[in-house]
Amino acid sequence: MERAKHIGIIGLGLMGSSLALKLKKIGYVSHVYGYDHSAETVQEALNLQIIDEGCALKELIEKADLIIIAIPVDAIKQLLPKVLNLVDKTQVVMDLGSTKEGIAKQVFSHKNRKNYVACHPIAGTENNGPSAAFSSLFQDKVNIICDREQSSKYALEKALEVVSIAGMRPKYMTSKEHDRHIAFVSHLSHISSFTLGQTVLEVEEDEESIFDMAGSGFASTVRLAKSSPDMWAPIFVENADNILEVLDAYIKNLENYKSMIRKADSTLLNQTMKKANKIRKVLDSNAQ
Repeated sequence: MERAKHIGIIGLGLMGSSLALKLKKIGYVSHVYGYDHSAETVQEALNLQIIDEGCALKELIEKADLIIIAIPVDAIKQLLPKVLNLVDKTQVVMDLGSTKEGIAKQVFSHKNRKNYVACHPIAGTENNGPSAAFSSLFQDKVNIICDREQSSKYALEKALEVVSIAGMRPKYMTSKEHDRHIAFVSHLSHISSFTLGQTVLEVEEDEESIFDMAGSGFASTVRLAKSSPDMWAPIFVENADNILEVLDAYIKNLENYKSMIRKADSTLLNQTMKKANKIRKVLDSNAQ
């Protein structure tokens, strides 16, 4: 396996920093350039030895063999065409954005589209920034690669090397399929968590009571509400059509629960929850 001697990480949050740590740890890279809009974040990444050098964006693009874009999806849409304008035929560009169709449309006809591989690692935590990064973040996770037929064989092979080194297994689909599926299994989960956190805080003004009474169920359900709004607001907007469809179905089910509880229909509640219990088999089978 020919290693990428120099990589550039654009965006030094949890995802970009964790991938840099893993690639350095395994010896896949000899030098990591880092860029972030926050100078403090760049310095933090340097202090933590996540990157070897902070530099300007244009300099990073000039020096890196492999460029990984790990910034909010609305910013990826704006930046990716500019990055592709500057790369030569030997450079590979990957992004880690969690929506794909809007990004794909931005570069569909770009002369250097073949240099780009659209990736989405299904990994993350509610924490962010270089200090939250850890090299095993992607271990045993899935990485979605979208529209692979638009990437060159060389670029795809290089991206698959990175995916494998990070400990992920690849799955392929179109960007359109990706955005629809991810609305159900990721975006709705985050909206539900943000909404639960907001609802509890609005209704329960005595925060001490919340913490005293909150069990593990509440903590695990609301955990995602600690996620970065700077990252998630653009995701919700970018995937609005799919998310609105999912929300309609979700709200319909909430209204159904509301009706069953109002009617004190414990039999129907029991039957409905037993149907929901089937998700356990699905998740258990996918975990094997």
